[in-house]
Amino acid sequence: MNRAEQGSQSALASAALIPWKEEPLHVAFLGRLGGVSKGPYKSLNFATHCGDDPQAVAANWELLRNLLPASVDVAMLRQVHSAHVHRIEAGAVIPAPNGNRALRPEGDGMVTARRGLALGILTADCVPILLYDPHQGTIGALHAGWRGTLANIGGEGVRALTGLGAQARQIKAALGPAIGKCCFEIDVELADRFAARIPHALAHLECGRTGKAHLDLRGLLRDQLLEAGLLADAILNVGPCTKCASDRYFSRRAARGGPTGLQLSFIAMPT
Repeated sequence: MNRAEQGSQSALASAALIPWKEEPLHVAFLGRLGGVSKGPYKSLNFATHCGDDPQAVAANWELLRNLLPASVDVAMLRQVHSAHVHRIEAGAVIPAPNGNRALRPEGDGMVTARRGLALGILTADCVPILLYDPHQGTIGALHAGWRGTLANIGGEGVRALTGLGAQARQIKAALGPAIGKCCFEIDVELADRFAARIPHALAHLECGRTGKAHLDLRGLLRDQLLEAGLLADAILNVGPCTKCASDRYFSRRAARGGPTGLQLSFIAMPT
């Protein structure tokens, strides 16, 4: 590794937000700092499908590989804003991005009891959720946009994890950097859909400009996790609003429809 690569790797590590530092996990919410991508993808873009130079994306993945033990595989999904959560059995490996998205199944969540497998989620305003039951040794990772939240992806993720033997009251959850209520403006029609489908949604909605409302996605997801059986003090909010901190995190809202990259969040149990 040359000096420039060492500098990028150091920046990547120093910018990572690490929940549960006391736990024996490979886990982090990464931002946009510490990579080699240029322009609107500057600099730690992990997505192969957003227009970035494929060689730069591959180099960013290599920087991550140098931070993880060689024995740790990375599993990814083709995220589609659903509430579908895959159960990853022992021996099953979902390839990390390599330019062929067809190799990866569609869905927005994964759970596993397999050691040495990192579950990865890509976001740029949506909420990355990492789940962990330290007693059963099970983990999960969820990608929660407004569509997934409306479909109760938080509850689906907990149900999938308990299907592996986890106990809801033992599960820890960390909700990573995502767009905040301050910046997540939606049409009133969509706000009405949330209010009609989710009884407690009104507590997370706030009037905005004419015809608009502001939605607290992380607040709604926290409620979903509580309803699924998690304890209040086991749920962490980690990191700032991605649009407010778009110098440190990719944000589609901040990009105003222009190209942007995606940051990675991951969790793995060591081998």
